Amino acid sequence: MTAVEKVEEQLAGLRIARRCAPSEEPAYLLDIATSTPAHPASSRLVAVSCSNKSVRVYDRDTLHLLREYSGHPGTLSGVSFAHACDSVLFSACSEGAVKCWDVRSATQKPVQVFSGYPSNVFISFDVSCSDLIVCAGTEKAEKDTFLVFWDTRGITDCASTAKEPLGVYSESHNDDITKICFHPIEPNLVVSGSTDGLVNVFDINKDNEDDALVSTCNSDSSVSSLGWSGKDYKQIYCVTHDEGFCWWDMAQLDTEEPITLLHVVDARESVCAENHGLHYLVGGLYHEKAGKLFLIGGTSTGNIHLISCGTDGLSLVGTLSEGHSATVRSFCWSPTDESLLTGGEDAQLLLWKPGAVERSLTKKASLKISSSVQKRVRVHNTSLKSRKK
Repeated sequence: MTAVEKVEEQLAGLRIARRCAPSEEPAYLLDIATSTPAHPASSRLVAVSCSNKSVRVYDRDTLHLLREYSGHPGTLSGVSFAHACDSVLFSACSEGAVKCWDVRSATQKPVQVFSGYPSNVFISFDVSCSDLIVCAGTEKAEKDTFLVFWDTRGITDCASTAKEPLGVYSESHNDDITKICFHPIEPNLVVSGSTDGLVNVFDINKDNEDDALVSTCNSDSSVSSLGWSGKDYKQIYCVTHDEGFCWWDMAQLDTEEPITLLHVVDARESVCAENHGLHYLVGGLYHEKAGKLFLIGGTSTGNIHLISCGTDGLSLVGTLSEGHSATVRSFCWSPTDESLLTGGEDAQLLLWKPGAVERSLTKKASLKISSSVQKRVRVHNTSLKSRKK
């Protein structure tokens, strides 16, 4: 059995290990981030951004709720832990600010606020792998759309002084910037995706935006998710709002070879998912050990499809069922213990591990909980041709 086959078998064998207790206020779970423990003995944390404008922090192993930050005036556009400090958490919201929290503290006040310009509505953000730079992407306001950058150095315990931006890029996209992703090992590289269909790679060490723009790829559709993959993370992939998939090799930029590895116009038509079909894609995960890119997709009834990406196309690896009861909106892959966290419109946070046996709830009880939650949370069904917002 090859390394890739072994990993595919392992992914298909993921089972529910934990399920978080139902919240008093059910909400869609829109984004998930996990901390990197500062030392082996410290427990890992999970942060989740919710549709009720709150950020929840859980213990990674037990899924017990530890903190909830509800001081966000606008819609949340993501959460991210600092890479080198597991107690520092960033969140961005549409009201033109990125907030930095100390999760050790019970206070509802952020330790730092990174403020944008008056017209900024942030809908995407990320933190560089060195933790030195925060970047947020805006909705289009009149004719302008911005990538806004801040220097994180000098985070204090006094948030009364909001940090002003270092600067902005404003020329490279002409519509909402829906996704930003810094390179996993090169802190100066960042990729952005937009509803204008463009996926831009920047080297932020350069003096100006023109010089910083390393490459522009066109997905021919509105970008919903993107990331880095391949050896030394020289590849870029993106998923579109109409369930398309694009995959490019930046290593070929200076060669005669084509940079497009794969372009799938509609993954729902190219992936044969038995019984329930494929309704949507959530995003991608690069499995470093296997050197393989996978996509996470699913059905409106909560089944999760694991899809393998090859230059010859997409193929179904396996389906995780009996977990969620509605559309899955977020996930986070942990390479250290080969586990997967998923969050959905059924307000459930689930931890999947290879060959696990669920201990937190009996199956009957968990189904009862999810059905009662569904009555209180409006779930939108995703028909084959509908666009997932």
